[in-house]
Amino acid sequence: MREILWLPQERQSAFMRRREDEVLYGGAAGGGKSDALVIEATRQVSIPYYKGLILRKTFPQLTELIEKSLRYYPAAFPRARYNEQKHTWSFPSGAKIVFGSLQHEKDKFNYQGKAYDFIAFDELTHFTFDEYIYLKSRNRPNGPGTRVYIRSTANPGGVGHSWVKERFITAGEPMKTVWEEVVVVYPDGHSEKQWMSRAFVPSTVFDNKILLENDPKYLARLASLPEKEKQALLYGDWDSYEGQFFEDFRIEPDMKAANAAGVNLPREELKKQRRWCHVIEPFEIPQQWKIYRSFDWGYNRPFSVGWWAVDFDGTVYRILEMYGCTDTPNTGVKWIPEKVFREIAKAEREHPWLKGRRIGGVADPAIWNAEMGVSIAETAAKAGVYFEKGDHQRIPGWLQLHYRLAFDANGFAQMYVFDTCRAFIRTVPTLQYDTARPEDLDTEGEDHVADETRYFLMSRPIQPRQRAMPDKFNTGPLHLFLDIREKELARAEARPKMEVLKR
Repeated sequence: MREILWLPQERQSAFMRRREDEVLYGGAAGGGKSDALVIEATRQVSIPYYKGLILRKTFPQLTELIEKSLRYYPAAFPRARYNEQKHTWSFPSGAKIVFGSLQHEKDKFNYQGKAYDFIAFDELTHFTFDEYIYLKSRNRPNGPGTRVYIRSTANPGGVGHSWVKERFITAGEPMKTVWEEVVVVYPDGHSEKQWMSRAFVPSTVFDNKILLENDPKYLARLASLPEKEKQALLYGDWDSYEGQFFEDFRIEPDMKAANAAGVNLPREELKKQRRWCHVIEPFEIPQQWKIYRSFDWGYNRPFSVGWWAVDFDGTVYRILEMYGCTDTPNTGVKWIPEKVFREIAKAEREHPWLKGRRIGGVADPAIWNAEMGVSIAETAAKAGVYFEKGDHQRIPGWLQLHYRLAFDANGFAQMYVFDTCRAFIRTVPTLQYDTARPEDLDTEGEDHVADETRYFLMSRPIQPRQRAMPDKFNTGPLHLFLDIREKELARAEARPKMEVLKR
């Protein structure tokens, strides 16, 4: 009778049965992800030319995976040998499994010219999209008959949170195949459609019965974490995780803050009133409000344009945006400057909120660099799009964003974002702290919208306001507050009359 060395649990088995080209497994702590990857890598070791690659971001992070392989591989394959210098397992058939790392972007070229039938990324959110895609190009057969595919595990958070969420979490329903159409153009000019597939298999500690039996207090330890870490690691919440740089940006109302202020209204009512929430429905912009444009240049990376309205109280509203990104996160559309500014000028001529208005512009000072000939700023001016040099200070700029996002005691902020500004809403919440400089954000993230927002806010800086006492007339839970838009439109209608009286 043969001894069973390892038996997949139900969710691990569901992951290992998937047939898609790419599958992400996990989404929370304690789901048995590492075991599943280490075992999955052995699926084809009976094939002589098979080669598998198991990756972590840094080599020290591979320790646990290597230890698991030392526990399972010799017992299952007694003649298999591990080379500590090369970090490689060699199997009797001639097949190999390699443990590798990719600490820096340039390290991806260490895998240039190599082929791996199977590639596994442990903690995929630690990798950038460019690193993943480059390694995906190394995912090819070493001989006939092997299965070529990629498997990954991840928890929420990390520099790759945004693109991983976009590619696997929001792309489709869990446990359902997402199909991507790819058009292949051949040298003779003919083309054909092919299809690539991917899927997400969610798993949490609740799926790992063995762990819970061996460590009954593991659940309690996860549940005792601060709220964001608990939601991410215990429940696999991809909208709440450790390391968010702008965790004060609220897409939905902050119910805890509202309740603490004694406002016990439903979430939808709070959102309608634009309280304890930064994302609001669009409204017609009063003609008396000033309009501004902020800009961050990009070619291989996305360019970002934001249009802002400023009301009479100095509150700013991101009303429109143009984001030069492909369907792949953090990948630019590669428009030349002339095309970018033609499109900006067209929007400002035709959009009802912009046409006929005087629009002030602010941009990254780098666009005035003319070392390569005509500067980007000069190209913009030729198209009738003008900018002033933005203040490039990073830390003060991020502080301005935090100051604007802060709610007063009644739940009102000094900055709002129209819900049609999808690039802001998608990218800003995913930005991470820089581990080497915690007061700054990690520039490897998709930070282009945040950068042009910073330039705009630094052009009209504010002081952090003192937290005011709640309005004594607006403390009752049954009181319905006036809508911000109604207040501002009332001011807008009154302002011209006041100016006439002054004359």
